[in-house]
Amino acid sequence: MTPADDERTSVSTEPTSTPTDAAAAPDVSAWARKAGGSLTRYRVMAWITGTMLVLLCVEMLLKYVFQAGGVDAEGHALPVLGSWIAFAHGWIYVVYLVTVFDLWSTLRWRLGRLVSLAAAGVVPVMSFVLERRVHADAQARITAAAGPQA
Repeated sequence: MTPADDERTSVSTEPTSTPTDAAAAPDVSAWARKAGGSLTRYRVMAWITGTMLVLLCVEMLLKYVFQAGGVDAEGHALPVLGSWIAFAHGWIYVVYLVTVFDLWSTLRWRLGRLVSLAAAGVVPVMSFVLERRVHADAQARITAAAGPQA
């Protein structure tokens, strides 16, 4: 074996290229875009879910407390605004939960945040309050992550 053969068959332990900040930048910007999209979807669904929940609460108050719709022959309270509100809120809440999970997993928050976000869809007015706080927290985190690359 000649010295030239040794050089060709030897394995180098040195890296062939050095990672640069430019190579890492697309990953951070892609994450920031994904997180921004998740945040926007969450905000929209939080407002829709909150609005439907307030409508559902108004319906329940009018129906059961004030008996504004009257009662049927069997003594059951009749819907005032319509029974569609309960069905719509139920399905909208499912979509809201999907957006909550997407935002939670994208931002890698703790489990307690997931529970509070899920509860906000069934506690009246909580979705509006929590949406504002979550938006501020998430936006700060997205801006901090994407800031050095800008």
